[in-house]
Amino acid sequence: MLDIADELNRWLEEGRDFAVATVVAVSGSAPRGPGAALAVDADGTAIGSVSGGCVEGAVYDLCTQALTDGQAVRERFGYSDEDAFAVGLTCGGVLDILVTPIPTDSPDRKTFQAALAAVAQGEETALACVVQGPAQLLGRALAVRHDGSYEGDFGGHPDLDHAVVTEARSLLQAGHTGTFDIARDGSICEPDLTVLVESSVPPPRMLVFGAIDFAAALVRVGKFLGYHVTVCDARPVFATRSRFPDADDIVVDWPHRYLRHTRTDERTVVCVLTHDAKFDVPLLETALRLPAAYIGAMGSRRTHADRDRRLRDIGLTDAELTRLHSPIGLDLGARTPEETALSIAAEIIATRHGGSGVPLTDTLTPIHRDAGQPALSPAVVGVG
Repeated sequence: MLDIADELNRWLEEGRDFAVATVVAVSGSAPRGPGAALAVDADGTAIGSVSGGCVEGAVYDLCTQALTDGQAVRERFGYSDEDAFAVGLTCGGVLDILVTPIPTDSPDRKTFQAALAAVAQGEETALACVVQGPAQLLGRALAVRHDGSYEGDFGGHPDLDHAVVTEARSLLQAGHTGTFDIARDGSICEPDLTVLVESSVPPPRMLVFGAIDFAAALVRVGKFLGYHVTVCDARPVFATRSRFPDADDIVVDWPHRYLRHTRTDERTVVCVLTHDAKFDVPLLETALRLPAAYIGAMGSRRTHADRDRRLRDIGLTDAELTRLHSPIGLDLGARTPEETALSIAAEIIATRHGGSGVPLTDTLTPIHRDAGQPALSPAVVGVG
């Protein structure tokens, strides 16, 4: 439910009764992953989505029923070949949905409020919720902070609380949302509970070097994808707010010097659009030795060959250079700055999720799959 934290936080502040339906498990091809949520208040207002439309109506009804009877419920939605009008996922997947009522007198209301308020303020927060187990624990939650402090309890099971906090912190530190099984005494022996941990961390960074027209388009796409976008250029006449109104930060500095002193992590995206050796080489020397999810550099194939030679001359290894995406972007036939920005964003997404970048019509693997699972083409598996 943390994906609709801003709206739910407002509902809590306004004293509304509501119920939240959260995706807690997915199998096969499904449009939304664990943590996706739809909420319905006592007046019938709905926000969010759990399936992109396939089962929203049925889930809406479950929420209104939960508000009436005050009971959390878990429901499974799949695909029915027998009845074309049956409620289910047309994509053929299976969704498990937990519906939790959160009236004003709910014992967990303060817990949800603590988690949602922290997310709204941009703090690292995890919400750990029992999504399978005894009825009295179903829907009970803990709000876990990055330092290990927490709000809420699982109804008088302190060992369980502490064990869940430990697991939730591990997932939060990795920025992951997922489930784990545990016993009511907090051990992993004979687990009888399943807990979903939703992690909310600050948005990943996109660092765009080179204040050019292609950068302006990439900034807009980066913001659309949820990145905190910084534009950096050594030339103050180009690195201006009027040229980059959508950027979160605009920095006037030598790119390599700024990169050495700013924060990067395994989610950071670095896009080098300067295609000028005096900027590119020291910048990429720094970038390729820092943690980052993606490092790409713009330029022709001739520029790339010259850049590659210069980087090898100053000591970069084959392993370091394999991290570099150059020329940047996927081959979409892009011409305009906007089209080029789209090709760069497509490569970033493919890199992050293990996509092949080829048309889906030429692949046989599930559309929604785990990162790293190869997208096999018909030719690879002998289908012609």
